[in-house]
Amino acid sequence: MTLRFGIYAGGLGEDQFRRTTPGPAERSDRIADALDALHGEHPFVVRGYVQYSDALRGNREAPPRPWQYATGRRKLDLVVCFREPGQDLTGWLEFLRAQIREHGPVLTTLQIAEEPNHSGPGGDGGQPAVRQAVIEGVRAARAEVDRLGLDVRIGCNSSVILDPAQEFWTDLGRRGGSEFAHALDYVGLDFFADVFRPIPADGLEAAVTAVLTGFRRESLTAAGIPDTTPIHITENGWATGPNRSYARQAEVLESVVRVVDGLADELTITTYEHFGLRDSYSDQGDMNLEFGLLRSDYTPKPAFDRYRELIAEYSVTG
Repeated sequence: MTLRFGIYAGGLGEDQFRRTTPGPAERSDRIADALDALHGEHPFVVRGYVQYSDALRGNREAPPRPWQYATGRRKLDLVVCFREPGQDLTGWLEFLRAQIREHGPVLTTLQIAEEPNHSGPGGDGGQPAVRQAVIEGVRAARAEVDRLGLDVRIGCNSSVILDPAQEFWTDLGRRGGSEFAHALDYVGLDFFADVFRPIPADGLEAAVTAVLTGFRRESLTAAGIPDTTPIHITENGWATGPNRSYARQAEVLESVVRVVDGLADELTITTYEHFGLRDSYSDQGDMNLEFGLLRSDYTPKPAFDRYRELIAEYSVTG
């Protein structure tokens, strides 16, 4: 099975205090050039994030104006992060509809919230109303896309959940029922093998297989989401840094993509997106700042060329 590939087009992220990570500012010209070199004539997805709260109204974007990169063979995967501490979802639902109306022509996917099971860096799980925001957000986005006749896939995601009871997905299934499950065009998974939990090199492929199989058979089954609903790998990467070599980053990337492709038919995996394009800040002694395929000055690591080769080998053609 061939895959649709993509990448988070920026480098800056969030730390545990929700502060923007340090590093040089994003450069739109360098981003566009790197994306062109990475995927060539193959279709490609550019992942970007916008944050919503009643006070913020989505003024924080990563990278800035991510829709500017959705040109030619590229389309936009837009993640609308839910950062509203209150319970009133009126503004949230209207904001989602507005994103669809504004960016519909370049959108391919709209992800409702980011890691709503997780309250750490980058996750929305600390907001009290986040689960209901996912349920109502998916329904509202689905209705707006259908009303406008747009070819935009609506989804949500989570990070890896090791809880045998799968409380998060069980609760979403209970809250949303079959209407929620059938409104989803895909479900995303964020995972970073051998980053936050070390894995022996000879155990990497087995670990990735277990994560992907568990997500389909345990997490999504707990929510009543059919096996036919596609899985998108929405974030995956391997950080360089102290005692973490550039060469190993390229090796891990290739291993993960080959496992994903090998399981694509069995688990209905259709998309793989890497996190991210460049480091937040290279050579600072902190691996959390070095997930990129490029250094923070936009010079390539070996994994950049490896990903380009994998895209050429496994990419969908249309």
